[in-house]
Amino acid sequence: MSARPVLGIIACNRPVGTENAQVVVNRYAMAAMRYADCAALIVPSLPDDMRADEIVGRLDGVLLTGSPSNVEPARYGDDDAGTGPFDPDRDRMMRDLVDAVIAARRPLFGICRGLQDINVALGGTLRRDTATNSDLLTHHAPDGTAFAAMFDHRHPVDLIAGGMLASAYGASSLDVNSVHYQGIGRLADGLAVEARTPDGLVEAFSGRPNGAPLLAVQWHPEWAADANSESRTYFQLLGRALRGDL
Repeated sequence: MSARPVLGIIACNRPVGTENAQVVVNRYAMAAMRYADCAALIVPSLPDDMRADEIVGRLDGVLLTGSPSNVEPARYGDDDAGTGPFDPDRDRMMRDLVDAVIAARRPLFGICRGLQDINVALGGTLRRDTATNSDLLTHHAPDGTAFAAMFDHRHPVDLIAGGMLASAYGASSLDVNSVHYQGIGRLADGLAVEARTPDGLVEAFSGRPNGAPLLAVQWHPEWAADANSESRTYFQLLGRALRGDL
């Protein structure tokens, strides 16, 4: 039996009991392993103790997950302190991972904060008003909503004709879950829009920097992926990329 490709999944620093731990929420790893048909390894966000370029050559691709934490505004040139929680070691590791993955021409995928990570690492900016700006759709359920119910908050996205997602779905639009307080401000140079909401916010992008296949979405395809064929399609694209078929 031939070996499956190996996906690196970035971890977050989170308190577990009285200590900090490296955490990857199960639903990201399980959806990736099941529907990209791959094995997975957790990449610790401990940049003082390991370098991204030490491990990327041993991986077939990298997934940057969503997280309760936000990218520190200083990372994209904003002097405002912003709203936490923050995870500065993840910020550092994700920047190094993006650089190393692109240099190695490995696939790079992102979900929610992972989309924001990639945009910031490549020189783009974020906006922090996606749940409060009356000129936008509401991109997050109201405060106080139960955790599972947050993922019932949905809106449409328009898929860009000729794009990777439009081709994969054979559709011009999707109805997606929306659980984010921040979003794309200025899209980094070299990235192509894959999906927008009717209010104009970029909700997915792709690219091939240095020939590395890259695809990121703002929504959460890992949530209830077992029951949602549209969610599984995202991870099937990841599986193709890990096998050099994207």
